Amino acid sequence: MEEEVGNNEEEVQGWKKSSEKICVTKMSTRNCQGMDSVIKHLDTIPEDKKVRVQRTQSTFDPFEKPTNQVKRVHSENNACINFKTSSAGKESPKVRRHSSPSSPTSPKFGKADSYEKLEKLGEGSYATVYKGKSKVNGKLVALKVIRLQEEEGTPFTAIREASLLKGLKHANIVLLHDIIHTKETLTLVFEYVHTDLCQYMDKHPGGLHPDNVKLFLFQLLRGLSYIHQRYILHRDLKPQNLLISDTGELKLADFGLARAKSVPSHTYSNEVVTLWYRPPDVLLGSTEYSTCLDMWGVGCIFVEMIQGVAAFPGMKDIQDQLERIFLAKRRRLSSPRASTSKCESCQK
Repeated sequence: MEEEVGNNEEEVQGWKKSSEKICVTKMSTRNCQGMDSVIKHLDTIPEDKKVRVQRTQSTFDPFEKPTNQVKRVHSENNACINFKTSSAGKESPKVRRHSSPSSPTSPKFGKADSYEKLEKLGEGSYATVYKGKSKVNGKLVALKVIRLQEEEGTPFTAIREASLLKGLKHANIVLLHDIIHTKETLTLVFEYVHTDLCQYMDKHPGGLHPDNVKLFLFQLLRGLSYIHQRYILHRDLKPQNLLISDTGELKLADFGLARAKSVPSHTYSNEVVTLWYRPPDVLLGSTEYSTCLDMWGVGCIFVEMIQGVAAFPGMKDIQDQLERIFLAKRRRLSSPRASTSKCESCQK
């Protein structure tokens, strides 16, 4: 080891004393014409030429590489970042990030003053929905402002909706952009969709076109399949909670009554789903149900899209709703077409 150290010191001293030229390979200088350039030590370069050399060195970009040797990665804001490929025996290259300076007063996500309320869209028992505009990116949004009470705190439906939607990313699920929490309100910022299925059917009375029925039903089932595969029940399917964009895209919304079946629970509440779209077993008080709860609502919405009116429009209470369901069943069984098909199946 001592001999190797001594040899290295002799080599370094010999290199310092040497006046040989140093070869720099492929530097992007003005004198480079595709061949290797030879540059002397700065001490041996005349003063009138030192400035040009120093400028060349200061403007040299260490990240500059041919396009076939540049890799692209994506940052959080989806901007491309170029970095130099690492070679063997060298340290990994540093990533060059381009960050735009932002003033402390510029609007940011998560702030109440980052959104401007344009008009009131609707009001419920514990929340009000506004059409708004983001001051960050200028896009339209839907602001669901939930009123908080000191005694009761944040409604559990709002907590459940926010926690579930944060993990759901699908074309047929409404997108949650931001959450703003203050002392008085909790605001959920959603993507803005200009209408829902209920308003759409009101504009087209007498039933929708069969092609549109198939289009909406397919998207509804695809969105339900997505959440059911993640063990989530919507539990409040109705036309008002199915948003329709101007391009015909359907999105499931209002997850206030949704429930994750992955969370252990012996029983569920039977006070779920709007009365018209609630299945008979839940109307009778059952608290043990699964995805069939949502599928009953899909069937009711399917019939409503075809004929233009609700399938079982109960007007009074649960008893009236059950009578309408069973009355429709008796009518279906007693119809001549049903009895004929039944006889033909018996003969076969």
